[in-house]
Amino acid sequence: MYNLSSYSTGDFTFLGIPGLEQYHVWISIPFCIIYLVAIVGNSILLYLIAVERSLHAPVFFFLPMLAMTDLILSTTCVPKTLAIFWFGPQKISFPGCLTQLFFLHYSFVLDSAILLAMAFDRYVAICSPLRYTTILTPKTIIKIAVGISFRSFSIILPVVFLLIRLPFCRTHIIPHTYCEHIGVAQLTCVDISVNIWYGLCVPIMTVISDVILIAVSYTLILCAVFHLPSRDAHQKALGTCGSHVCVILMFYTPAFFSILAHRFGHNVSRTFHIMFANLYIVIPPALNPILYGVKTKQIRDKVILLFSTKCSE
Repeated sequence: MYNLSSYSTGDFTFLGIPGLEQYHVWISIPFCIIYLVAIVGNSILLYLIAVERSLHAPVFFFLPMLAMTDLILSTTCVPKTLAIFWFGPQKISFPGCLTQLFFLHYSFVLDSAILLAMAFDRYVAICSPLRYTTILTPKTIIKIAVGISFRSFSIILPVVFLLIRLPFCRTHIIPHTYCEHIGVAQLTCVDISVNIWYGLCVPIMTVISDVILIAVSYTLILCAVFHLPSRDAHQKALGTCGSHVCVILMFYTPAFFSILAHRFGHNVSRTFHIMFANLYIVIPPALNPILYGVKTKQIRDKVILLFSTKCSE
């Protein structure tokens, strides 16, 4: 264990997106708009599911979990990012940095697990519709929710302790808009192989296993869909699954690029890397409620009813 008393763990300073400092104000405009869309969209989704008894069915249980996790993901990072864009470099304390990166990585791993749970939900609903209510009972769904939340917590908590043990004796300047595991670990002056391999192997392998199981679920769903006798049933099932696949692609593509660029992307421009890293904290949280609102008839109808009632008043 290193002698931490001889090293400072004072405030860190975010610089923003290197090379684009003069454009920070302009970049902040779409970021702010997308963030507001994410807050409003997910809040409406949570409100509708909370107050509408018709949306208390098991099929809608994972949607509020996804909405809450998206709110955590975006709110953990975007306000500080906007402060950097508007007011210049911003400071964050070491405990604040640890808190931010914990909730960032926790919400990412939890999001992945929720998408897997939703894929399983769709598999049961389409492939075994008559057994849906007996397989996915409220008690079973609660167990799944607790299980994936605990799994995500157990995977990400060691990251905090891996960083606490490191002496930060180089610089406290972070050329980024938020704290994340490997980016902070690279500020130390000691070997960080344990951080790199834990950060690469444990969370990534967990997420990759989620992706594989999601792919298997949707492959089985497609096989079942093409055996349905009705063309309308084909379109309904494919429409439901289509929105899920869009969410999955939007979530995993920028996230995997950002993570793997830290380990293998030595030739990737830092500016491009950080811009891409900021996409997955704003784009999926903003588009998820829109996609589910458009593709899910019950939610779409309730949103239309909500706004038509407000307008008539």
